[in-house]
Amino acid sequence: MKQSEILNNIAGKMGIESLNPMQKAVMDCQSKNIVLLSPTGSGKTLGFSIAMLQSLPKPSPEVKAVIIAPSRELVTQIYRVVRDIATGYKCVALYGGHSVSDEKKSLGPAPDIIVATPGRLLDHLQRKHVDLYNTKILVLDEYDKSLELGFHDEMKKIIRTMPNLSRIILTSATRLQEMPEFLKLKSPETLDFLDNGNNPGKRMSIVEVPSPANDKLDTLIDLLKSLQNGKVIIFVNHRESADRVYQGLRKAGLPAGIYHGALDQLDREKAVDLLNNGTTPILVSTDLGARGLDIDSVHSIIHYHQPLTEETWTHRNGRTARVDATGTIYVITSENDNIPEYMEFDRSYSPSGKSDDPIRSDVATLYFNAGKKEKISRGDIVGFLIKQCGLQPDTIGKIIVKDHSAIAAVPLQKAKEAIAKSAQEKLKGKRVKVTLMK
Repeated sequence: MKQSEILNNIAGKMGIESLNPMQKAVMDCQSKNIVLLSPTGSGKTLGFSIAMLQSLPKPSPEVKAVIIAPSRELVTQIYRVVRDIATGYKCVALYGGHSVSDEKKSLGPAPDIIVATPGRLLDHLQRKHVDLYNTKILVLDEYDKSLELGFHDEMKKIIRTMPNLSRIILTSATRLQEMPEFLKLKSPETLDFLDNGNNPGKRMSIVEVPSPANDKLDTLIDLLKSLQNGKVIIFVNHRESADRVYQGLRKAGLPAGIYHGALDQLDREKAVDLLNNGTTPILVSTDLGARGLDIDSVHSIIHYHQPLTEETWTHRNGRTARVDATGTIYVITSENDNIPEYMEFDRSYSPSGKSDDPIRSDVATLYFNAGKKEKISRGDIVGFLIKQCGLQPDTIGKIIVKDHSAIAAVPLQKAKEAIAKSAQEKLKGKRVKVTLMK
């Protein structure tokens, strides 16, 4: 694609009028192989997407580029960005928890661009659903994670199926000391933006919150009740801890959701969607949520447990202060905690348990049991909510349309009335069930 067309699409479809210095550097880099190091939230996805699209041949039924990311959430985030700006190119997303049969259909005729997790891409390759022999461009996002031990064998098998690569782009917010030999990365140019002025760390305030007891739950509840209204992510180190903290917050009347690896994919997606649209503005998460989640405007990060590594500290904190925003990092400490050297506090804070604008949910989420595969669009749902359900356009929040379902954020006090009205109406001539998502 021409650079001018890409930039026009970014402005028109994403509302971004100018690129940041990191994105410009990636766009202008002429090297075949690139290692991009830039903080979480700095816009790496857009940067590598521009570089990839500039190198892409004209559309044809053959896979030209493959983007691999270590999590399903990151794959869907990248897919949405690439799909919006890659005008004229067929782009598909492949990941676990997604219908294999739907994905198989999307692979014929072959797409121009594939965005995938390693495991699902390898599965399709072994089933011979896709051929990557002539693929020219490979992008590994969060490459330090994709190339580590858990994915090593899968990645080795995948890359063997791409013998004609002419460009490799690696991106991460943390460095990997040694590249695996099977990657065959020749003379890469490293673009290092980890220590420049765009570092989100410069826009974060790090606050210690001492807990008088080793059990920090009461301190956490007081802290949450002291904060101004906004989105918060609380990080814990274990799934069992996430369950306990979540139950404690719900018992205290706080609008919380939960996210960890023992939940199925649909429940994890729901947790992120409800955080994003404001239905549950508090999310309790293990470190599974420290990478790849596409969440807007997180005001605060709370470390309920100390991060186990500096890398984890970096990725957890990267959920806030994204792009040009600011954020506050709270670390709840007890006398049993050993504070690592990399954790430097700007101030200490003892929460009062009171706020003049407390965290709350004024939003409810409506669930529609039909989606893209049933020919339902975002515009269809907006029209239905206005005409059939009596909602005002400016009261309708975020709408997400998936393959066989859709959700829409509406005012909490209007939700039951909207559901009642929807029962008597059709959406695009079809009976679609609308329920309250909990």
